Amino acid sequence: MKSFSLLVICLFLLVGAKAQTNLKTLVDQKADQLEQQVIEWRRYFHQYPELSNREFKTAEKVTAHLKKLGMEVKTGVAHTGVIGILKGAKPGPVVALRADMDGLPVVERVDIPFASKEKSTYLGQEVGVMHACGHDTHVAMLMGAAEILTGIKNQLAGTVVFIFQPAEEGPPPGEEGGAALMVKEGVLKSVNADVVFGLHINSMLEVGKIRYKPEGTLAAADQFTIKVKGKQTHGSMPWGGVDPITIAAQIINGLQTIISRQTELTKEAAVISIGKIQGGVRNNIIPEECEMIGTIRTLDTAMQRIIHEKIILTATKIAESAGATAEVTIKTAVPVTYNDPNLTRLMLPTLFTAAGEDNVILTRAVTGAEDFSFFAREIPGFFLFLGGRAKNVDTLDAAPHHTPDFFIDESGMKLGVRTLCHLTLDYMKIGQK
Repeated sequence: MKSFSLLVICLFLLVGAKAQTNLKTLVDQKADQLEQQVIEWRRYFHQYPELSNREFKTAEKVTAHLKKLGMEVKTGVAHTGVIGILKGAKPGPVVALRADMDGLPVVERVDIPFASKEKSTYLGQEVGVMHACGHDTHVAMLMGAAEILTGIKNQLAGTVVFIFQPAEEGPPPGEEGGAALMVKEGVLKSVNADVVFGLHINSMLEVGKIRYKPEGTLAAADQFTIKVKGKQTHGSMPWGGVDPITIAAQIINGLQTIISRQTELTKEAAVISIGKIQGGVRNNIIPEECEMIGTIRTLDTAMQRIIHEKIILTATKIAESAGATAEVTIKTAVPVTYNDPNLTRLMLPTLFTAAGEDNVILTRAVTGAEDFSFFAREIPGFFLFLGGRAKNVDTLDAAPHHTPDFFIDESGMKLGVRTLCHLTLDYMKIGQK
């Protein structure tokens, strides 16, 4: 009798596994059929990028698509965010899939028919706007996954929540936004999400490949401002005042020694970078004040605290030695992006199936940052990287993210669509056990 019961169980599992394989095959076929549409969506978003918290046209297009699919849609989340809720025919876990929507204040230099010509205002300056980090591809891929999963909703055992998030690059000064605001507004709690998945296309990684890392995978990002206050004087008589611009230059050099000489880099990577320096109004006036802003990237909380302390000490003491003062403000913007190790282990076979085991690469942590980290602090999360570099382009020739020459090979997006769908299906299967 026991042998008969065991045989029945084995047959049941075999039928279930075959059904799951057939469903994935259907997903892959639909991804093939939808590829050109995903590319067209991406090109629209690329041609008409919008800055953080200003993704109005992007949100409208996403909303129209989700409503056309017949799912429950919430708009105006964290200013311009859009949430789509797809309920399967059977009960099961709630899987959240996230894509970010915002562009960057970068003037595009890539010679493509759908290059951005958009202009906007950022920090009081007129700027070009470009999807120089691939968020346009993320939106298009998630729209594709939404269409495929809606088409098989009668075979889904659970709920899928599609999160189209604004302001991943950070909200404008004085505003809230991004994943932090979405979490604050209860996006995950309102749907009782069990897990959240996200991916980021990468211009350095070859098309067809996926990179992943359990635990800490992306750095914490902190913003800092240093205001150096000196004494204004005529440019021809610098001895008559205290030059904050020269002092700021010395502080910049001093900050780099924090990393190169005072930080245990064999433990974890760390970076201090100045992104802007501003002071003065004309060539022959030494101004009273100079201001610089920058970013700190760390992967270890103890190192993060020490580096903060050293930045304050270095800036204030260099300024003091020259008869000036330095005011240092440090704001923690984004925590470490942490991939839940158990979830990563469970979903690794999914990546092997979607991309092929040889194309799935275990990587080291990188000092880029992602506000997906706010979602992954609330519930188990898994964030991975998708190849976007053409196979005939050398890694050294691929333009980095956040640059005017940033370029993505669109043939890599189909794997992203498939992977989002496979992760959803496989987690729903795991959640039934």
